[in-house]
Amino acid sequence: MLDQIHLLAAVTVLGVLEQAYFFLQVIYARRAYGISPPKTSGPPEFERVFRAQVNSSEYFPIFLAILWQAGLFFHQGLAAALGVLYLCARYCYFMGYKASSSERLIPIYISSGVLWVLVAASALGILRFFLSHYVGLNIL
Repeated sequence: MLDQIHLLAAVTVLGVLEQAYFFLQVIYARRAYGISPPKTSGPPEFERVFRAQVNSSEYFPIFLAILWQAGLFFHQGLAAALGVLYLCARYCYFMGYKASSSERLIPIYISSGVLWVLVAASALGILRFFLSHYVGLNIL
């Protein structure tokens, strides 16, 4: 079984490490700009870092769910590769947003596109499973 999920697990750990990095960036920005919790507003430089981290955190559960569904029901290697692409796009999104709000746009479009591909792979994989398991129709 582990040979069927090891790539997904590795991408999951990378994603968790990326989220931890984003959290640390907010802590550093709070210190740099003198913004104490629970405040979430301040100079635009702080607010961009904070929003980039929050936006990334909001999408992380969605990413994990469809990463694993696509990997288990469609193809582990493809899902893992798309997962790495998503994480790279999210990193570029974070760094772009940190620099300027306009520099976040291309990476957010890429990461959103990857999520939709993972959703499609998940849906196709689950449909294939249902057709095979309950109808006896093997579409491959």
